[in-house]
Amino acid sequence: MSDDTGQQNQDHLEEPVQSKQEVKKDFQGLLGSTKKFLSELLDIRKNTDQEATKEAIIADIPFKGHTSWILICSIFIASIGLNANSTAVVIGAMLISPLMGPILGMGMSLAINDIDTLRRSLKNLTVMVVLSVLTAFLFFWMFPLKAESSELLARVKPDIRDVLIAFFGGLALVIARAKKGTIASVIFGVAIATALMPPLCTVGYGLAIGNWEYAGGAMLLFGINTIFIGLATFLVLKILRFPMVRYANSKRRRLIARLVSVTALAVMIPAGWIFWGVYKEFKFNSDANRFIQENITPYKFTKDGRFLRDLSVLSYERDDVATIELIFMGSEGVPDGVVATWEAKMQEFKYLDKCDLKIIQGAQNDQVNQLKYVDELYQSQKSELLGKDEKIRLLESELNRIKKSVARQIPFQDISAEAKSNYENLESLGFADAVVTDFKKTDTIPVFEAKWKRSARRAKVVADTKKLHNWLKIRLKDTTIQLKEIIQE
Repeated sequence: MSDDTGQQNQDHLEEPVQSKQEVKKDFQGLLGSTKKFLSELLDIRKNTDQEATKEAIIADIPFKGHTSWILICSIFIASIGLNANSTAVVIGAMLISPLMGPILGMGMSLAINDIDTLRRSLKNLTVMVVLSVLTAFLFFWMFPLKAESSELLARVKPDIRDVLIAFFGGLALVIARAKKGTIASVIFGVAIATALMPPLCTVGYGLAIGNWEYAGGAMLLFGINTIFIGLATFLVLKILRFPMVRYANSKRRRLIARLVSVTALAVMIPAGWIFWGVYKEFKFNSDANRFIQENITPYKFTKDGRFLRDLSVLSYERDDVATIELIFMGSEGVPDGVVATWEAKMQEFKYLDKCDLKIIQGAQNDQVNQLKYVDELYQSQKSELLGKDEKIRLLESELNRIKKSVARQIPFQDISAEAKSNYENLESLGFADAVVTDFKKTDTIPVFEAKWKRSARRAKVVADTKKLHNWLKIRLKDTTIQLKEIIQE
């Protein structure tokens, strides 16, 4: 009996051990199957034609004859499209532009240690860039219409998304180039996504109108696209293990290897610096928008104050030079205590700790300056807001409101002195703008308040109140003026 019991206990001990081993074996089999599936799905080495890829990239590097005329035509088309604010025309120019060839040549030559190809790529790219900028400059300089369209303004301020688009676009392009039977649709798609042509046209536009900020921002965007497309090409060809160029002279081989390494490093450093800079600006904009959403937007005015969110400006140059400019309009200003609270709240955001908060606000006693500021803002922002009808209507409405208010500026000191000399029973006179709405529209009406002496007879007060009201309308040439009588208890 005891022997049977011992045998059963041993069987119970062996069963869990066997179960664990079977589970482990099944798990290893699953991992192996998954690895095999992913390898077959993502591996591009088997279907890569290295020789054909090199020949195709090298064939696109030269810039002469037909290629030069194609570039000039594409620059003119892109410039016209940017000037006319036509996205479709700009896309057409990007499709026929030959700028991508030397950039791929630079990335490939660094990857395979080919100094001759690198030299030719750099030379041709430089000539292409100079010719492109010169052509765009001449077009915008001679063309009579120089409006700042939204297509142009979209190319003067690169951000982190442009870096990512250039890098992943470059990856897609070189992978498509390396495949046996090149995928033409991918090449066209990358040409549109990375948008090499419009920034160069914008550089020419900036030079033509004398705006160095536009020209510098657009050239930075082109530099970002160029560097990160070349970097993606370099990485993919290294992963695909393209063979290095061999040199018979060992001394020359070592020299060229060092030169290529130094060039690659020289490209990597600005690439990292640019990425870090646009990343910090991206984080600043993210924190600034969150700060505004959480603290500024919920603020409620008691009268007719209004926060113009769409016209506020976020400005970032570097860590210690950053500004959030908030624009408020209306007769009611933001109290200093509220502004101080907002400044304290900014310190809670990592990328706003050194940022300046600038408040632009209208005030009842400073409407002339308010009009001047909004008028200048309107003129400067109108082209940038092109196509954003709601923002333009908002700004025009605010401008018209202030113009009406300024047009009827009340010379209160003169009015009160004249009224006192004409009405001996007038004890005091007050004035304020009243905001009135019929729930269809809102208007601002000037309202006077007359306080009469208690000793005056009632009939005399009624008659003088009517005469004073009519006199104010004639004197100030405004039939909307209201007069309230203050009755003393």
